[in-house]
Amino acid sequence: MNAEIEKAFTDFFEICKTNIPKKEHPKIKDAFSMVQEVFGDQCWDSGENIVVHSLEVAQVVVQEVGLGIDSVIAALLHNVYYQESTTKLVEPRFGRLVSSILEGMAKINAMGTDTVELHSENYRKLMLAMAGDVRVILVKIADRLQVMRHLDSQPESVRTKISIETSYLYAPLAHRLGLYYINSELLDLCLKYQNPEAYHAISLRLKETDRERANFVAEFVKPIEAKLNLRGFSFEMKARTKSINSIWRKMQTQKVEFDEVMDLFAIRVILNSELANEKSDCWQVYSIVTEEYQSNPKRMRDWITIPKSNGYESLHATVLGPHGKWVEVQIRTRRMDEIAEKGLAAHWKYKGGSGTSDMEKWLANVREILENPELNMVDFIDDFKMNVYADEIFVFTPKGDLKKLAAGATLLDFAYEVHSGVGDRCVGGKVNGKNVTLRHKLHNGDQISVDTANHQRPKLDWLDFVVTSKAKTRIKTSLNEEVKKEAENGKEILLRKIKNWKIEYNDESIRKLLKYYKLKLAQDLYYNISIGKIDTLEIKDLLVEKKEESAKQLITEILSKEKVQDLEFSGGDDYLVIDNNLKNVIYKLAPCCNPIFGDEIFGFVTISEGIKIHRTSCPNAPQMIERYPYRFIKAKWQDTKKKSSFQATIRISGTDELGIVGQISHVISKDIFVQMRSINIDSNNGAFDGTLRVFVNGLEHLDFLMNKLKSIKGVIAVTRAD
Repeated sequence: MNAEIEKAFTDFFEICKTNIPKKEHPKIKDAFSMVQEVFGDQCWDSGENIVVHSLEVAQVVVQEVGLGIDSVIAALLHNVYYQESTTKLVEPRFGRLVSSILEGMAKINAMGTDTVELHSENYRKLMLAMAGDVRVILVKIADRLQVMRHLDSQPESVRTKISIETSYLYAPLAHRLGLYYINSELLDLCLKYQNPEAYHAISLRLKETDRERANFVAEFVKPIEAKLNLRGFSFEMKARTKSINSIWRKMQTQKVEFDEVMDLFAIRVILNSELANEKSDCWQVYSIVTEEYQSNPKRMRDWITIPKSNGYESLHATVLGPHGKWVEVQIRTRRMDEIAEKGLAAHWKYKGGSGTSDMEKWLANVREILENPELNMVDFIDDFKMNVYADEIFVFTPKGDLKKLAAGATLLDFAYEVHSGVGDRCVGGKVNGKNVTLRHKLHNGDQISVDTANHQRPKLDWLDFVVTSKAKTRIKTSLNEEVKKEAENGKEILLRKIKNWKIEYNDESIRKLLKYYKLKLAQDLYYNISIGKIDTLEIKDLLVEKKEESAKQLITEILSKEKVQDLEFSGGDDYLVIDNNLKNVIYKLAPCCNPIFGDEIFGFVTISEGIKIHRTSCPNAPQMIERYPYRFIKAKWQDTKKKSSFQATIRISGTDELGIVGQISHVISKDIFVQMRSINIDSNNGAFDGTLRVFVNGLEHLDFLMNKLKSIKGVIAVTRAD
């Protein structure tokens, strides 16, 4: 082992000792051995040692991103995985999860992406690949950070290409995932290679004013530290200087010089609080800070009541410090600070290994947008960056509920945030009691009510002024609602079918179908399935061998095993057997056709209400079987010789004889097993029509009652209603 590799491994392993459980250390050493076996002392053309690069990426993953053992191993092996001779060795040695992360990274690196303006389709594929497993994004961000830190060794053309790609994709993703400091460093490094003069000028000025800032911070924190100690708080205070890129952007947007940038740094108060006391402790500290220094209420930011969408929690106050200088004070707990430092990775630590629902929704939204065939990549990239870096504002519903929106959001954005249906029908509203239009821009603290109209429909020009991705996506969806509905229905049909056929739903299957039917997008396939242009039986012939599924198999594939275990089947599982007592909550009688014991029936499997039993003559049956054939199962009654009660509806008509209602009631009441639920008789011009709702034991009992009713003088027709 050469000295450079040995030092890199020693530094890396020291970090692992404090961040990775001791029992996992052998895996790390095993992965390192594999990297050494494959590359030895090999270097890239730039002169950088490949093993050292791998160790430094893994160190970023464990130290700065804060991921666990599988991601650390994936970071170590990410170059090994591109060697065909070793790819197959990874999964048996390190597990499926490590292998899946490496597969995702390999897909990204295989794209050969260049500048986004020139290769928009590659950029779409790249984004889609990264919108899969979040760990792939996190490890790839770590890899990109290490590359940016060593970009000096690359030719100028490579530096330009990589820095542009980083500013468009990797830095915004780091910000969206809560990795604020990685995002800041990436943007600083991008500025260093895209505008070196500005970068070095600001860097120099920061060094020159470093002592001045340190003296000011010491003067500022002294009285606050004294009060916090007096109150018994356990805390740490530190100053964080604004990033070079942030200072440069502020100088550009505000058209000011370096000395005129007011908030060059922020003071952070980090509390060691119990989880239950976090919010109250933060507010107490806020009170202490604002008692000592005059606060600017317009600059107050509360992200502990409602965290940012990427999980960021902190309480910010801007106060007037010594010498008349405005200072931002950030108040948070140790847990909040770790989430602010390490973003989504810290959520896994505190939430037992799962990401946030907000993040999952965002990634799903990114995938949905990218699958849009009409997507303009240039517009998407600009929108992506704008939405990621946009500040958030907090507004109120009429009931006082808080909503968070991107800065610059309009009344229409708010309406879509409340509910997509409210947005679709929005015609205007009130902000702080005043009538406003759809285009009205919202501000922090606004109280908003929305007016709707049933005739309102989304308009194309709405896309010109809404800013949130949710609103834009919903409007585009609503404008083409019928096509989307059909595609979603077709996708559900295909997914259920594939599940019933016991085959894996994957990209290969979809690609095979798209190629066969000469289609470009999966959405086109789903749409054609839904409208019947593509027969699912034909799809089955393409993907699997024919086989007949039983009723029991069909139900088991759709419902959980617990719900199926008490059901009865007969004829080799061909039929679901329905007890005529119908006490089993797994199945219910469908109210649309009110089947009774003795009727020919079928079962229809629903997700939320178990199995609905319908008559084969149900008016809804043809449409149900056509649209959802995979939910249709054969069923029959089981005669247990017990009396049961089923509701039936009878239609009766005839001449309006005197006392006809009494005669009908008398016939029904004579049968002790028939219960009358309701009777409704209308007479007109000497004729009557009526509807009876009764409870009977079964089909034979109903036929007997109907024959009795037909024998009444004046009754012309007696039929069972659907």
